[in-house]
Amino acid sequence: MKDSSAIQERYLRDTLPVRLGGLAANLSRIKSFAAHDASRDAVESLIEESKYFIEWTAAEAEIQTAAELVVLQIQLARWQFSWSRVWVDLERRRRFAEESSVWSKRVLELSGLLRASAAPV
Repeated sequence: MKDSSAIQERYLRDTLPVRLGGLAANLSRIKSFAAHDASRDAVESLIEESKYFIEWTAAEAEIQTAAELVVLQIQLARWQFSWSRVWVDLERRRRFAEESSVWSKRVLELSGLLRASAAPV
């Protein structure tokens, strides 16, 4: 990640639900980008950025949400650790993309943004 302090400053301006929505969006991008061989560096960068997003968000979240975010952060670290093997193995990369999608949906649920958008106007 280029300048984490500038990104952190911008990220922390948002409310907790919006920050979680941003994390969910990153995880969804990971799934999408993983389908393209040329996106390896972009996916790797999104993984790193997502770990920061969790670090900057978990302390302000409710305890159950924070616990789930920590589990996700550990999963992201595992993906990073085995990244060179995951990326070249199409089946492992497919599973990785699907896991990322599952996490994206879960984080979006945790954000509460889906409930807020379903409320009558």
